[in-house]
Amino acid sequence: MGKSLYIAEKPSVAQEFAKALHINTQRKDGYLESAEAIVTWCVGHLVTMSYPEEYDPALKRWSLETLPFIPQEFKYEVIPAVSKQFRIVSGLLNRTDVDTIYVCTDSGREGEYIYRLVEQQAGVKGKNRRRVWIDSQTEEEILRGIKEAKDLKEYDNLAASAYLRAKEDYLMGINFSRLLTLKYGNSISNYLNTKYSVVSVGRVMTCVLGMVVRREREIREFVETPFYRVLSTIGEKGATFEGEWRAVKGSKWFESFDLYKENGFKETEKAEELIRFLSNSESDASQPLTCQIVSIEKKKEKKNPPLLFNLAEIQNECSKRFKISPDETLRIIQELYEKKLVTYPRTDARVLSTAVAKEIHKNLNGLMQYEPAKPYLQDIVKFGSHKGLEKTRYVNDKQITDHYAIIPTGQGMGALKGLPNLSQRVYDVIVRRFLSIFYPPAVYQKVSIVTKIKEESFFSSFKVLAEEGYLKVTGVPGRKNDNNDNTDSTEDKDTDAAFFARIQSLKKGMTLPVQSLDIKEGKTSPPKRYNSGSLILAMENAGQLIEDEELRAQIKGSGIGTSATRGEILKKLFNNKYLALNKKTQIVTPTMLGEMIYDVVDHSIRPLLNPELTASWEKGLTYVADGDITSDEYMKKLDDFVSRRTLAVKGLNNQYQMRACYDKA
Repeated sequence: MGKSLYIAEKPSVAQEFAKALHINTQRKDGYLESAEAIVTWCVGHLVTMSYPEEYDPALKRWSLETLPFIPQEFKYEVIPAVSKQFRIVSGLLNRTDVDTIYVCTDSGREGEYIYRLVEQQAGVKGKNRRRVWIDSQTEEEILRGIKEAKDLKEYDNLAASAYLRAKEDYLMGINFSRLLTLKYGNSISNYLNTKYSVVSVGRVMTCVLGMVVRREREIREFVETPFYRVLSTIGEKGATFEGEWRAVKGSKWFESFDLYKENGFKETEKAEELIRFLSNSESDASQPLTCQIVSIEKKKEKKNPPLLFNLAEIQNECSKRFKISPDETLRIIQELYEKKLVTYPRTDARVLSTAVAKEIHKNLNGLMQYEPAKPYLQDIVKFGSHKGLEKTRYVNDKQITDHYAIIPTGQGMGALKGLPNLSQRVYDVIVRRFLSIFYPPAVYQKVSIVTKIKEESFFSSFKVLAEEGYLKVTGVPGRKNDNNDNTDSTEDKDTDAAFFARIQSLKKGMTLPVQSLDIKEGKTSPPKRYNSGSLILAMENAGQLIEDEELRAQIKGSGIGTSATRGEILKKLFNNKYLALNKKTQIVTPTMLGEMIYDVVDHSIRPLLNPELTASWEKGLTYVADGDITSDEYMKKLDDFVSRRTLAVKGLNNQYQMRACYDKA
């Protein structure tokens, strides 16, 4: 019987496989070997797509005549810096005593691509190939993955989508970057007074640049509009509350053209007119001003624990809490994954699978070694909530493609202490989000009061936290405590509770004194700039920044880029100096060069700036991976898009009109 060869994506992962297999290996150059098995590794990508000059040396020179460049057959080559490891791996794959290859590269599209390129370049034939698909690097999970490894052929559609993604990025990058540089590079360098300018274009990168530039221009063109609200101070001195006037049905100003919205006027004079009208008593001017409670509504509002983290959500959370960039967050979580502390990071799912939910007690038991988790784990035992987890909204097999949400494994605690403080804090955020799903909802008591002076209505609403529920684990928003890095602070809860008790004692029909009527000036606000985290979320939702966490989960469809690539794409935009990142605030803004590139694309290949179109390309790759469309169908559409757009731009003669656009940037 021949040997089994295990091929991992990097040396550290190969070591974990060797340990899990409990084999007595000898260290060789670029691999480990025992009597029955060999464990080797790539170092990321070993093979890449060849540049155009490998097809024809004349293509090294950039020229409009040679575009569009669409090869019939694509060429690949070994990356020179890692050629030694490729030769080692290639030799092992083709060894006559190796009969079974276990593919242990990352369980995702990119990991699949890394191996397939190596196999293709090495010319591997006649071997039994098995795919190991795992969600964490614990020994138990590695052994399960090996035992349940499927025939590699079952992943052919995923591999096809990986090849297409690379071809798409290659064809759009090579053709459109050359095309727009040749057409508009001189106009940019002349304007900026530089030697030359390369216009770097990418399917996802250019779309993200467009999102940021459009947002910046909305802010720049925003005209602030003042408006004037009228507020009443109601109740006895020392125990007052505020009411906001609204022009509802029955009001003298209902649907008036003087209104900005129903709760404010366009001009301060009109607000003053309202106050005079309310202050003038028809019977006795010396009578103090009063109002009557016309409705009082009390209700409880439940807030469920949020769904678990996928990569985009944890990147957004870390951007807000720790002011770190998405690629830094991914680097930290990748390290936590490799230290066996958390599950696979590059996931889009925010739920668990039924199979994992049934075994979740193992993760919880393991967390008993994590001191901060102990009091919460004791609560969870009392609740017994871990027993029926598969029946909750946190488990849904249909919402999982490659991997489930990021959760702690309950293992690797020894390694945690040796990690930097920031990595430990990121781990703590993941643990708390995970533990929170076993807690009941937070319950808020809400009271809404409507008071009237004459026929004019004033609205007041109050909310107090009645039952902490899951907020015990994650921290109460706005309250400064050990769990939450927000620095905002609200009033003390006991004060709130005492005041709330007084509010609850009010009854419909009561007459209350009005201490004052005041005008409060407000101003309309421009849209917010993206920060690195909110930009990742907007990419995940095809260009829509949806602030509401629940709504994001509902509308989640096909995004721009993938969880594995979004942070890297932002990094490239910063390195190209198209976008600027404020390291302290993580706010993202376009540079002048970035705005000029945007204008060039807007006047040449506008669809590249369209998030919906970019997301539809990504969805197409998903269809290929699912076997719904063939590679040939996708490739035909891609070739057509690149050819049509290239020929259209070659026919344009608008370089000299661009200066007017650059002036506005």
